[in-house]
Order: sequence, then structure tokens, then C-alpha cells
Amino acid sequence: MTTSRPPNMAFEMALLLALATLWGGSYTFIKLGVATIPPITLIAARTAIAGALLLVIMRWRGVAMPADLPTWRRFVFQACLNSVIPWTLIAWGERMVDAGLTTILNSASPIFTFLFTVAITRHEAASPRKLFGVVAGMAGICLIVGVDAFRDLGTGIVAEVAIVVATISYACAAIFSRGFKDLDPMAPAAGSLIAGAVILIPVSLVVDQPWTLSPSTSSLLALLALAVFSTAIAFVIYFRLIQTLGSVGTTAQAYLRVPIGVALSVVFLGEGLSPTAWIGLACVVVGVAAMTIPARKAATA
Repeated sequence: MTTSRPPNMAFEMALLLALATLWGGSYTFIKLGVATIPPITLIAARTAIAGALLLVIMRWRGVAMPADLPTWRRFVFQACLNSVIPWTLIAWGERMVDAGLTTILNSASPIFTFLFTVAITRHEAASPRKLFGVVAGMAGICLIVGVDAFRDLGTGIVAEVAIVVATISYACAAIFSRGFKDLDPMAPAAGSLIAGAVILIPVSLVVDQPWTLSPSTSSLLALLALAVFSTAIAFVIYFRLIQTLGSVGTTAQAYLRVPIGVALSVVFLGEGLSPTAWIGLACVVVGVAAMTIPARKAATA
């Protein structure tokens, strides 16, 4: 009888770091992309390219896409929550908000997920530690958005609120995605991306008229990197880590993604964070950690 070999933890940790870097870098890619590509067109291209790549990977793996109408209706709804609404809002918001601040604000999705879970689905207990995580995370968001509201009233605050709405949309998508447990994990990812492209491409054609655009080389390269690396390849790594490290272990990338995303925006975009934003970053990281790191079980005699 043969037994499956345990995963090489050094390799899995390297993949975890790679995933955090790919997702952390997506905000920098978006910032570069929207410089000369309108948000709707940028996200339409992102979903189409990444969805097509995932379909190729699924075909290579021998995984078939569901063909029934009810499943595709769920894919469309998931696409609205997980890509069409949040990605478009983030891309629009990053025209006025630094990529570093976007990274921090967007990292609070586990906090909103927990709030909706307690208020609506109620499948998870509200422990004191998780309540502390909610308070810390919301305090971090208020430190970032609240102070900027007085400094950039009518401009930056609107974009930051849009990014927070995108974060809330991610939280709703996380709850809704629990209904896809009967499918291969890549199926809802590819299906929702394709559905998102079907929704966004016609809107892009009407609103942006892409044939009239003159995107810069840096924006086009950023779009390709965003679609190929931060979306398609990142999904492949994510689904592998779910199998090898489990869902709890894979969530560790959230703690790495925020400082990596901020560091990339500082190095490649020359951005900087205010002292209040640094405090907000610390609060959000502490809050997300308290929400997602499993509590140690008490030792039994």
C-alpha cells in the first residue's frame, strides 16, 4: 500500500510568499494600468484574459466546466460580487488614491465577512477575540478614511469609500462562495471571471470605446501582469495551497500581502504613507490576524 508524500513545507512557504506578492502587487499594477486605460476597460480585459487562461489550465487538468443554467446563474452573481463591482471600484478609486492605502483598506475584507456572518448567516460564533479583531480593524479603517475626509473632502474621501465598498463586496462574495463546495475550486473561479468579462466587455464598448484609446506601454504591460500573474497564476497557486496547507494556513498570505503591497507601492510608485496611515495599517493587520488565526486548543489531561 502506498501513502501520499507529505508536502515540502519549504516549497509551500515559498509559494505562500509568491501568492502574497502577486496579490499585493495587483494594486501597483492597477495604479499603472488606470493611468491611460479607463477602469471598466481595464477590468474587462483583466477578467477576459485571466478567465481564458484558467479555462486552458482546466482543460489541461481535465476538469470540465459545468454546463447547467443554475450554476452559471450563480457564477454571474459571484462575478458581480467578486470581480465586476469590487475590481471596477478599486480601479476607479486608484485614480485618486495611492496603491498603498488601497492595499490597507482592501485587506479588511475578513472583518466585514465576519460581521455579515454574525448578522446574517450566523454559522460562526462571535468570540471575544474576534470582536476585538473587528474593533481593531474598523479603527484602522477610520484612522485612514476619517482623517483623509477632512483633508480631501469631496475628492479622496469618495474614492476611499468606493474602495471600502469594494472590500464589503469581497466579504459578501466570500460568504456566497461557500455554495460552490461541490465543484472543483477552479470552476467557480474561471466561471465567475468569464461571466464578469461577458458583463463588462459590452459596457466597455459603449462607455469607453476602447478602439479610440491610446494606452501607454506601461499600462498595457501592467494589464498583462495583472491578468496573468495577479489573477490567473495567483488562483492556481491559491488552489494548490488550499490542498496542501489548508484554508487556515493559506489565509496567512493576508498578513504578508498588506506590507508587501505597501512596500511595492513605495518602491515602484514613489508613494508614502502618513503617520496616521501607518497606525491604521497596524490596526488592520492586528484585526485581520485576530479574526483569522485559529485559537490554540486547551491541553487536555
